[in-house]
Amino acid sequence: QVQLVESGGGLVQAGGSLRLSCAASGFAFSMYAMNWYRQAPGKERELVAGITAGANGGSTTYATSVKGRFTISRDNANKTTDLQMNDLKPEDTAVYYCNARRPNYLNYWGQGTQVTVAS
Repeated sequence: QVQLVESGGGLVQAGGSLRLSCAASGFAFSMYAMNWYRQAPGKERELVAGITAGANGGSTTYATSVKGRFTISRDNANKTTDLQMNDLKPEDTAVYYCNARRPNYLNYWGQGTQVTVAS
């Protein structure tokens, strides 16, 4: 049974930090690129950060709005991917989703975790 379980969301003041974690099970984690998406009320879901499949510390990509503030990482041994979020802004408020993606295979999604940044 495939599972992606996010944790670490919450309420934080602007300028603060949060670390989101996604625990994966039920699939070949190291073979999947891992991504974090977010969706704010009334907006489309957007890609925040991604890290390629393979060895830990693979290539990363970030949305322009979070570059320099967010860092994605993965731990293949423990099947987790984290999103360190620093200098949070009210516009970062959204539900954050973990996503696993591999060409020609099903994509997997977590249930989401709420991040609220108060001004």
